[in-house]
Amino acid sequence: MKTNLKVIICIIVCIFVLLIGIAFGSIYVPPEHVAGIISNKLFSTELSPDISSIQVSIVWNLRLPRALLAFLVGGALAVSGTVMQSVLKNPLASSFTLGVSSGASLGAALVIVAGLNIPFLGMFTLPAAGLVCGLATVFGAVKFASKMDKNLENNTIILVGMVFSLFVNAILTLVTSMAREHVEQLTFWQMGSFALKDSSSVVALFPIVLAGVIIISYYSKEMDIMTFGEEQAFTIGVDVYKIKWLLLGLSAALTGSAISFVGVIGFVDLIAPHIVRKIFGSSHKIVIPMSMLFGGSFMVICDLIARTIISPSELPVGAITALVGAPFFAYIYFSKRREL
Repeated sequence: MKTNLKVIICIIVCIFVLLIGIAFGSIYVPPEHVAGIISNKLFSTELSPDISSIQVSIVWNLRLPRALLAFLVGGALAVSGTVMQSVLKNPLASSFTLGVSSGASLGAALVIVAGLNIPFLGMFTLPAAGLVCGLATVFGAVKFASKMDKNLENNTIILVGMVFSLFVNAILTLVTSMAREHVEQLTFWQMGSFALKDSSSVVALFPIVLAGVIIISYYSKEMDIMTFGEEQAFTIGVDVYKIKWLLLGLSAALTGSAISFVGVIGFVDLIAPHIVRKIFGSSHKIVIPMSMLFGGSFMVICDLIARTIISPSELPVGAITALVGAPFFAYIYFSKRREL
C-alpha cells in the first residue's frame, strides 16, 4: 500500500475516533449529531431539529474539549517518544526515562501541599509548576551527563536520567508522607485524568504542541542521518551535540507540557512510535506527524474506556494506558533480546 493512501486512511480513522470519543458516555449522542453540532458552532450551519439543547451542551462544553485535550496530550507524548527513541537509539527510551514525570510530579505536589495560587496564572499554577520542574529535572540530568561525558553518549544520558528520576521520586515520597491529608489528590494526579478539564486547557496547550511538533519536524532530516550513527552524522556535517540538546529539550518540553495539565500518563510515548514505524517505515518526515495522529487517537480511546467502563465512576486514564503499555513494553524488550 502506498504511503499517501496509508496517511489518508490514518486521518480518516483519526476523525472517526474523535467522533466516537465525543459520542459515547453516560448519555449517547449519535456521531451524526456530534458532527452537526460542531458544524453549527463553527460554521453556523442549520441545526437538526432532532438535536436537543442538552446534547449541544454536552458535546460542545464537555466532551469536545475533553476529547481534543486527550488528542493533544496523546499526540505530544507520542512525538516526544519518537524523538527520544531516535536520538538515544534506544527502543525503550522516553522523556520519562530522563525524569520528566518525576520532576513534574514533584512540582505539582509542592503546589498542592502548599496550596499555592499565583495570581496571574490562576488555575494554571499547577500545570506551570509541573512543567517548570519537569523541564528542570531533564535539563539538570542532561547537563550533568555532559559534564561526566563530553561526547554526551546515549548510555550516559539514560543512566544519569534514571538516577535523577529516582532521586526526585525519593523527594516526592518524602513530601507525600509528610502531607497525608493530600495523599488522595497527589495519587490521583500521578495516575492522570482528563476529568473536569475545559476548553481553556485546550487553548493553552494547543500552541505549545503545534510549535513543538513543527520545530521537531524541521529537524527530520538530521534525525534520519543520526539513526545511521553519530560518527557518520558528524562527518556529513550535522552538529550532533547541538542537535541532541535541542531535540531532547523539545521532546521534554512536549512531555512536560502535556502531563502538567492532566497528570502523569505513561507508555503512550513507547507504544505509538513503534506501531507507526511498523506501518510507515523509518522516515521521520512521515513518522513524526503520524505518531501525533496515532498517539492522539490512542489517548482518546483510552480516555473513553476510562470514563465508560465503570460508569458513572471514572478510572484514571494512566491506569488504562499502563494495562496496554506494560505488556507492550515487555514484548519490545524480549523481542529485541531475541534478535541479539
